[in-house]
Amino acid sequence: MFWRALFAFLVLPGAVAFVVPLLVIRPDVTGDSFRAIGSVPVVVGSVLLLWCVRDFYVAGKGTLAPWSPPRNLVVIGLYRFSRNPMYIAVILILSGWALVFHSRALWIYALAVALTFHLRVIFSEEPWLACTHAEAWPRYKARVPRWLF
Repeated sequence: MFWRALFAFLVLPGAVAFVVPLLVIRPDVTGDSFRAIGSVPVVVGSVLLLWCVRDFYVAGKGTLAPWSPPRNLVVIGLYRFSRNPMYIAVILILSGWALVFHSRALWIYALAVALTFHLRVIFSEEPWLACTHAEAWPRYKARVPRWLF
């Protein structure tokens, strides 16, 4: 299962949060476009993302990938404060990249990814969780906000 978890991490948030942004900014990078302050949300978001992936692996007994989802509803760690901390972490990373490279294209990308995440949560993940975790999901949903508010 470790290799499936690693593969899922590299393919999904790894590509969305790291590969695509670096491909987007590559033609636009100049020496004066770098803003070091943006590295703070990149680092914080990366730590939060790894924490969430670990919780999926350890507590959920699965991966973040749709083809190998957690068997258990993950309600520990950051999932006590938000039902979607992994998505929040990715958006934080993307916002950091946009700040680091002072890139309008990366801000647009971050907004598009955030909207995509929101729609995926509402129309795909939450209905699936309601079916898969019929007893635990309603209690968890009532107790923990979808995002942070």
